[in-house]
Amino acid sequence: MRRRVFLSVACALSIITTANLFAQTSKTQKEKTTETIVLLKTSMGDMKIKLYNETPLHRDNFIKLVNEKYYDGLLFHRVINNFMIQGGDPDSKDAPAGKRLGMGGPGYTIPAEILPQFSHKKGALAAARMGEEVNPRLESSGSQFYIVHNNNGTPHLDGAYTVFGEVIEGMAVIDKIATAKTGAGDRPVEDIKIISASIVK
Repeated sequence: MRRRVFLSVACALSIITTANLFAQTSKTQKEKTTETIVLLKTSMGDMKIKLYNETPLHRDNFIKLVNEKYYDGLLFHRVINNFMIQGGDPDSKDAPAGKRLGMGGPGYTIPAEILPQFSHKKGALAAARMGEEVNPRLESSGSQFYIVHNNNGTPHLDGAYTVFGEVIEGMAVIDKIATAKTGAGDRPVEDIKIISASIVK
């Protein structure tokens, strides 16, 4: 009788353990397949950006900065039509007109996560970085990013910068920002502001 009870308990524990393992595996698989979506509200309209799970260092850093409201109030400080729009410099917040921007950051860099499957297509989100002469490992800026603006992409940048996401809604907003009038340092004459960035999925 005791043996039967023991066997029954053992069977029950086995079923519970198997169920727990299945649940953990399902959770891990879901985490791997679910991609984070960021809503970027700008003074020229909204964009939704999907972050790639295959570039976890850049993904997690971007999520951290979004949750800290780091990007709120910053400018798209460098805009080049048919090339890209760039933002994420903390020095751009409330920057006076004419101030040259593009050197600010959170005080750290991110190891490169350059993957061949992610190209600089239109709408690609990539990390800005210092030049190769001072940055041979191609480490990314801790906060500055750019979004590709060219219908044919910018393939000459492939393999040199980390692409870690893409715009999935709001391509027209990229066009509006990219065609804005610019002055010295490719800074828009009229400020184009990131009103807020938030995780929506």
